[in-house]
Amino acid sequence: SLKIDCYVIGGFVRDKILGRPTKDMDIVCIGDGILLAEEVAKQFSPQPQVNFFKTFGTAQLKVHLDVSEELLEIEFVGARKESYNYDSRKPTVSTGSLEDDQNRRDFTINALAISLNKNEYGKLIDPFNGMEDLHNKILKTPLEPDQTFSDDPLRMMRACRFASQLGFIIEDGTLAAISRNAQRIKI
Repeated sequence: SLKIDCYVIGGFVRDKILGRPTKDMDIVCIGDGILLAEEVAKQFSPQPQVNFFKTFGTAQLKVHLDVSEELLEIEFVGARKESYNYDSRKPTVSTGSLEDDQNRRDFTINALAISLNKNEYGKLIDPFNGMEDLHNKILKTPLEPDQTFSDDPLRMMRACRFASQLGFIIEDGTLAAISRNAQRIKI
């Protein structure tokens, strides 16, 4: 009824493709993510509580996957673009497109999106060849790595974590950028 374009994006998509278990899902929409979360919650019985994080413009709900007690955490956010000040890893956020949202992702394998829209339901949107990187077990940034890591230095630690957890190799240019930007971790 809202007619908002929506996409599952990020780690959920990556882990499903890799056959890894996952208990959280990020849904990015072209519009108001909080409003979408409220409408989705109404589709469940009993209706789950919607938790709001207005500072980030996100909302989350937890639903049971099946008859088990296992919960799936679903986070909703409007597509956004980000800009950073040099002395902070907290971005200034503005409304954006799906492309803007994929551009702000840390790695190509986390920029994969699957459409939830009626006219293209299930379509994989992969602007950075993340599927190829999954297949080749390579971690690299979707945009220029120095900018990616300077913007949010925590991404360097995420690179190491993903390389270890997934058994992936950090691409040479991405690894060199981690070395060049290592001092940024202090922010």
